[in-house]
Amino acid sequence: QITEALLKERDKQAKWNGIPLLLQKLYEHSHPNSDFSQCQSILKEISPLLSMEAMAFVTEDRKAAQESTFPNTYTFDLFGGVDLLVEILMRPTLITQKKKQKISDDLIKDCLSILYNTCICTEGVTRRLAERNDFVLFLFTLMTNKKTFLQTATLIEDILGVKKEMIQLDDIPNLASLVSSFDQQQLANFCRILAVTISELDTGSDDKHTLLAKNAQQKKNLGPSRAEINQATLLNIPGFIERLCKLATRKVSETTGTSSFLQELEEWYTWLDNALVLDALMRVANEEAEQSSTESSDESGLANTSTRTQLPQSMKIMHEIMYKLEVLYVLCVLLMGRQRNQVHKMIAEFKLIPGLNNLFDKLIWRKHSASALVLHGHNQNCDCSPDITLKIQFLRLLQSFSDHHENKYLLLNSQELNELSAISHKANIPEVDAVVNTDRSLVCDGKRGLLTRLLQVMKKEPAESSFRFWQARAVESFLRGTTSYADQIFLPCQHILYCIVDSECKSRDVLQSYFDLLGELMKFNIDAFKRFNKYINTDEKFQIFLNQINSSLVDSNMLVRCITLSLDRFENQSDAKVAEVLSECRLLSYMSQMSMRMSFLFRLINIIHVQTLTQENVSCLNTSLVILMLARRKEKLPFYLRTLQQMEYTEKYPGFILNNFHSLLRFWQQHYLNKDKDSTCLENSSCISFTYWKETVSILLSPDRTSPCAIVSYIDEAYMDIDRDFSEE
Repeated sequence: QITEALLKERDKQAKWNGIPLLLQKLYEHSHPNSDFSQCQSILKEISPLLSMEAMAFVTEDRKAAQESTFPNTYTFDLFGGVDLLVEILMRPTLITQKKKQKISDDLIKDCLSILYNTCICTEGVTRRLAERNDFVLFLFTLMTNKKTFLQTATLIEDILGVKKEMIQLDDIPNLASLVSSFDQQQLANFCRILAVTISELDTGSDDKHTLLAKNAQQKKNLGPSRAEINQATLLNIPGFIERLCKLATRKVSETTGTSSFLQELEEWYTWLDNALVLDALMRVANEEAEQSSTESSDESGLANTSTRTQLPQSMKIMHEIMYKLEVLYVLCVLLMGRQRNQVHKMIAEFKLIPGLNNLFDKLIWRKHSASALVLHGHNQNCDCSPDITLKIQFLRLLQSFSDHHENKYLLLNSQELNELSAISHKANIPEVDAVVNTDRSLVCDGKRGLLTRLLQVMKKEPAESSFRFWQARAVESFLRGTTSYADQIFLPCQHILYCIVDSECKSRDVLQSYFDLLGELMKFNIDAFKRFNKYINTDEKFQIFLNQINSSLVDSNMLVRCITLSLDRFENQSDAKVAEVLSECRLLSYMSQMSMRMSFLFRLINIIHVQTLTQENVSCLNTSLVILMLARRKEKLPFYLRTLQQMEYTEKYPGFILNNFHSLLRFWQQHYLNKDKDSTCLENSSCISFTYWKETVSILLSPDRTSPCAIVSYIDEAYMDIDRDFSEE
């Protein structure tokens, strides 16, 4: 509506670079009956003005970029450029005549490129596009075209990243046929988009959310979440999981030929999302080219030409790593979802685990070459390099694969399964059913299974490595569930003790994962306590070990629980070997002292409160309950409660522990007696029936002040503070 003369006059002063005039021309040439032939040349003029800014934004330091302004993209959006391009792209969908308008691929590419560059540089554009559901779903239909696939995928990924409401995959027109039209390369890129649609929105800080907040949220959401519905949608696409398993396990040599890969790199280069990665890839390529030319200086001309036509191996590897990352993430989320058993069955059938085992040395845990890919401004060990992210993603997959599932034995090879059987026979105990029932045609092949390979790299890991946490978590999840003597003996614990005691590990996360793993390795296993005593063979070493435990009970409470449960079982056995270990083992002697158990109980109750309970520290509450359940079995519950009362008086603060414990147990009832709550984990890890847990909590919460086992009997009226309601404030 503004006259051309006015626009021209203001243009120089406002530094608009002629963008409003170009947009006006574009508008005129894109009316409903136009053939768009002129549009392309107009876009070709606009495009470089915006892409230079976007390039500056991506390659500049982000902080500097935020301070600077991006006038061209801003002007483009201000004069309605974004809405006009959306209209041009969607025009064919609005026309009902038989003869549909066909927009050329190049025009679509240019529109998408410009939209993406504007999204990068101008605040709010991405969010505005995300609010247009019709446009978001329309973008998916553009993915059927190979030529515009990468541009579309990158724009969708950006838009879904800021979208407030998760899209429903069911709404995408012809999703199943869309997915089946993708080649493996496109499917891997599509996984990047899927990641946003199947993950719960706030899983990032899952352990940090209070359980009160989570429970309140669950009451609101009665049905399955969008992410869960999307997971189910994916599983119903024929052949989807099989193709993901193939992608995850294919070798680098099986990837497609050089030409299509080069072509894709070309697209990547014009496509900014991966510009940084590409710079690094190019650097690697040049280094390899220089290397090969210096090696054969006589035929240097020849060497150079061959390098130009052949893609360097490291580039292929990097490319494959970036694909596998996305695929493993999607598989990992599906393994943790509601359809877990169905996914497990499919993953086993399509031999994901043996396939990953074959890639372990060459790709997943490969040795870094001198020119390992590093992004600008990062170093090789920072957590954002693809190499490192792949390792962590792989370890997370192993963790969710083996957690409380009998398919975990697929992580071993046949020989290792025979070793487990031999350990059971030697100890004269029956084999675990899951070992006997494991289908030998689906297990790992080769000299070692995946679990054994993991243990090997774990031993070589530097003390300060961030992988230690994930490695320990993966091994620990293999041991979770019903305790198996053979599994514990198969996995030695000396290395874990070395890390806790000799390297005096300082990282809280790593320590926690090592304590949890040590607890699973030693629980109810007298030989493991014997091994412990052999390693921790001086008072000095034992003191370091205790200091590590006491430095943070939130981190070590699962180990304290394991020692307490084991001690209780050993004391009830009349076996000479057990009696010998009981008298010799420093750890068991320490825990058998009543004062030590009381000290742990007092501190465990004191470090948590209903308002601060999270997924991470609720285990402290369950550990304190285990100590009291074992006391109840020996009819010593009143003695324990009286001692807690005396400890309160010593601290000159009567009632503060017992009132808190009363509230915590009321919360426990609310939380664990919920019909959706899975109590088998508590039963399996403690070998105490859930009924006994419930009864003990009821007895402790009894309102009868004359009952010797009720908490209220040990709080003086004056200090009673137990009826407060806990709401989510």
